[in-house]
Amino acid sequence: MKTGVLQGVTVSHQHATVDEIEAVAGDDEAAVVRDLLASDGVDEAFALQTCNRAEAYVVTADATVGREALADFAAPVDGDAVRELNHETSLRHLMRVAAGLESLVLGENQIIGQLRTAFETARGVGGVGPVLEPAITKAIHVGERARTETTINEGVVSLGSAAVELAAQERDLDGATAMVVGAGEMGRLAARAFDDTPVTNIVVANRTVPHATHLAEDVETTASAVALDAAAAAAERADVLVTATNSPDHVLDRSDLATAGETLVIDLAQPRDVDPAVVELAAVDAFDIDSLESITADTRERRREAAATVERMIDEEFDRLLDSFKRQQADEAIAAMYESAEMVKERELRTAYSQLEAQGELTDEQRETVAALADALVGQLLSAPTKSLRDAAAEDDWETIQTALSLFDPEFGDHPSPTTAEAPREGIEGSDAPRHVRERLRED
Repeated sequence: MKTGVLQGVTVSHQHATVDEIEAVAGDDEAAVVRDLLASDGVDEAFALQTCNRAEAYVVTADATVGREALADFAAPVDGDAVRELNHETSLRHLMRVAAGLESLVLGENQIIGQLRTAFETARGVGGVGPVLEPAITKAIHVGERARTETTINEGVVSLGSAAVELAAQERDLDGATAMVVGAGEMGRLAARAFDDTPVTNIVVANRTVPHATHLAEDVETTASAVALDAAAAAAERADVLVTATNSPDHVLDRSDLATAGETLVIDLAQPRDVDPAVVELAAVDAFDIDSLESITADTRERRREAAATVERMIDEEFDRLLDSFKRQQADEAIAAMYESAEMVKERELRTAYSQLEAQGELTDEQRETVAALADALVGQLLSAPTKSLRDAAAEDDWETIQTALSLFDPEFGDHPSPTTAEAPREGIEGSDAPRHVRERLRED
């Protein structure tokens, strides 16, 4: 048996620059998870990388081991840009992320899809286990509730739409040509936002041209699609560029925009699609994610009341999650207690059968009667301590839980004492207890 402790680290727009987030982000989430799982003592791992955050989580037997496993993740940036998260802080933070409370655009919708994708990615490489499974599932549930039960996502709901609003503030879009580089979710949101402005042409550039074509056909404004390697040529006739690809390298550099004339560039990608050196061009005005703060601040103010409702929702769901974890921890001790009793019972039954058979042959009915009596005795004797252990977990009395484990679990050894900052063990559902014992515990 082992105790799972969740530890996390986040580098996000709240405390870090785009450059710092870019420095921390790995090649992809799967690679980050695999690297973390390769660290000594890591049982589970999860990574979330978006345009304005890079986060990693591990589950280990001890919090110190978890922090050591995460040390290299944020090593490339200054400590002021990094926020370390203990077990309970990680659980609450994941809920806040899913609900959009940690997003640059408060309540934006895209993050919940990104969280789901990262969850499946981690699961696909073996990173998700009995601690991360309920934690992230609960976070996604909270994110869904926030958007269906409150107005947290009304108005500007994505970085894509925020970028277009910024473009409208900086340029007269009447009759302009807008170019969207990247046909993924962010690009789709930007293209649709441009569709609601007076631009007369939209150009979509993407590595996979059919995806760009599909997006171009999805808007009512006159639109066309080009390959990503033709983006530089297409930029020559664009008045506004919004870039949002997953390219590890710059898609457009200084020379690509040197003769493009008056051009507004808004780079939403991480790492960045446009070489920051384009700011040296007199005709180019360049913005990145950090530049959207004024747009998102207005949205944040309008959504303040809804955000307060979501905060209360998170408090409720957080308490439910902790309660379920506590029950699982109690169930592990209870399972150990029942398993120990089962071993004694089976041993004594064998002795009783042997003695009874020496006095005369036992029928099947007689064997069943004796076995039922033994089961009833075990159940009645352990009913009170079962309740006591669950009460102990509910009251954070981990000393009682640990004492029970040391008494009844033959494998219990040098594990650290559980605290409220530690995650549950697998519990009765994943134990080797006999089926009738598991059923009885569920009934209790």
